[in-house]
Amino acid sequence: MKAITLYDVALLAGVSYQTVSRVINDAEHVSARTREKVQQAMAELHYVPNRGAQQLAGKRTRTLGLITTDLALHAPSQIASAVKTRAVEKGASVLISMVENPQRCQAAVQELLAQRVEALVVNVPLEESEAAQLKALASPVPVLFLDVSPEAKVNSLVFDAAQGARLGAEHLLALGHRRIALLSGPESSVSARARRAGWQRALVDAGLAPAGEESGDWSAASGYEKGHQLLSGAELPDAILVANDQMALGVMRACAEKGIAVPGQISVVGFDDTADSAWFSPPLTTVRQAFREAGEQSVEWLLAPSSADACWQKQLPVTLVTRHSTARRTGQQASREDLAQQLKSLAILAEQLARQ
Repeated sequence: MKAITLYDVALLAGVSYQTVSRVINDAEHVSARTREKVQQAMAELHYVPNRGAQQLAGKRTRTLGLITTDLALHAPSQIASAVKTRAVEKGASVLISMVENPQRCQAAVQELLAQRVEALVVNVPLEESEAAQLKALASPVPVLFLDVSPEAKVNSLVFDAAQGARLGAEHLLALGHRRIALLSGPESSVSARARRAGWQRALVDAGLAPAGEESGDWSAASGYEKGHQLLSGAELPDAILVANDQMALGVMRACAEKGIAVPGQISVVGFDDTADSAWFSPPLTTVRQAFREAGEQSVEWLLAPSSADACWQKQLPVTLVTRHSTARRTGQQASREDLAQQLKSLAILAEQLARQ
């Protein structure tokens, strides 16, 4: 059952969410009739105002809002933890709204504004137009976006996805791998699309095409499923670039079930450097993103006096962490590829002879 929001109350009462907020906070300049309509809507929906947030506002405690995706995923949970910790260090509090999809962001913004947050962090994958709409909705409250295109005309703090994709691809190429498959995140994710585009550019620059492509939903289960698909062709890839560590774990499980040695027969590169990736079997080579640093810098910017000034945009660098899931392409892999090419050539020759 979904939580009832201030936006739902406003919709039922036929008023704006600002009017609902004024009723909740006993503000003046609200007619008796309007106040009654809002109260009836609240009663019908069983909506309970967040009195704790109101009390905090009354004490003038600085309050930030965080809108985030599923906290079961590594990146959102790490960022949320860092935001909360740094805010407490700065004497501020954080109200968190977890949304299932970008379409719920507007309602989340409205509810957090009603609870008088003074700044917002949005860690949800958004297109440029969606981010611009949220920025306008929240104005004059400053909003910082953590999962948008670097070209979006909004305040943003994002990781350099192109750099990360290039580091992973160049690492595999340097090891001699040429048949490289790609497992990206969901197409709806801005960062997933950026990683996929970066991989593709690196392969094109090397004169190569992907040995296979699939996309998952960031979970280990989808990595397992899509990994089986990438491994089911007539010819195995030398390596797989995976858009996050949780899906990479699923890929390595699929390899184990098929009796494919990692990295003896196939190399795997992840993305994120989760706390557990060093303990995979084998430990995972991955692209590290400093999530804690991103969360801390978000709070620093939001609490700074200049946070409402001109558009602020920053890209954080990423680094490659080399472990044991990648290795140099072996002679066995090269021989297998040569044999496959020979068989293909024989098949073409046989077809030509049959036509004569």
